Amino acid sequence: MPVETPETQHLPVLLEETLGFLRTTEVETAVDATLGFGGHSRAILEAFPNAKLIAFDQDETAIALAAERLKADESRITLVHSNFENLKSGLARYSISSVDAIIADLGVSSMQIDSETRGFSFRYDAPLDMRMDQSANIETAADILADRSETEIANLIYQLGEERLSRRIARRIVEAREGGNPIETTKQLAELVSRCVPRSKKDTIHPATRTFQALRIAVNGELDILDGFIADAVDLLTTSGILAVITFHSLEDRIVKNAFQRQAGKCICPPKIPQCVCGAVKRVEILTKKPVTAGSEETNANPRSRSAKLRVVKKIAAE
Repeated sequence: MPVETPETQHLPVLLEETLGFLRTTEVETAVDATLGFGGHSRAILEAFPNAKLIAFDQDETAIALAAERLKADESRITLVHSNFENLKSGLARYSISSVDAIIADLGVSSMQIDSETRGFSFRYDAPLDMRMDQSANIETAADILADRSETEIANLIYQLGEERLSRRIARRIVEAREGGNPIETTKQLAELVSRCVPRSKKDTIHPATRTFQALRIAVNGELDILDGFIADAVDLLTTSGILAVITFHSLEDRIVKNAFQRQAGKCICPPKIPQCVCGAVKRVEILTKKPVTAGSEETNANPRSRSAKLRVVKKIAAE
């Protein structure tokens, strides 16, 4: 099995496939809604040498590191410290009301996973923080495990992590805190989950992976903002503009797929109603009937690309 290294963890996934879709239109202004380490941003700047790029990230550390990496093109790039749920207002600050391309590489960035102090990964013993924006006054993962009921924790882990043994894990978490040993570090949580989740030789992921995913999503509200982001992105696109979204787990992918279908005019009325009353309007053409996934060459070079799925739409002229 390929081994992840610091180098592979910073490789942008499905890069050539994403650029291929962007090249189907004229790109003068583009948005990278999830800057991260700047891999996709740098590739866009290289592929479209006359284009301007606006890049969003809620992580101040990511912005600082990417700014240095993209310094050669600083005259063409604007970095915005904000979550992409503020896409419209963030662009409005620079008097931008339309763009030609928008990409979003969802989920946790490689820099956040690599951090030994922020609690995203069980590879390091760190406080259970998991906030992508450390300046945000929101609950940490440790706060959630300290304050929520057993049922709430179980539902969270089941719904956002798709962990079938969520009730067992939640019960052990509550027992630990009631016994005076609240779960506050990544090591504590990973060890607790490992005791709850049997692991066979066929398993390719750590037993705590799904629980960590669930807490990260809950802390950052990652799924709650996707529908609004996609609607705003389509609003901002020029005719023939491209929106490309890369997801890394089934929950994200399902939301993006359904949102794209709605933007493509799919009627959601009950089938027995003779006439559409939901007001479905076709605003985009779906360019990926099935999601694009990484080939063997990319997955061998970058193991983290294995779960990536790319979906793309093109803005069409109003009817």
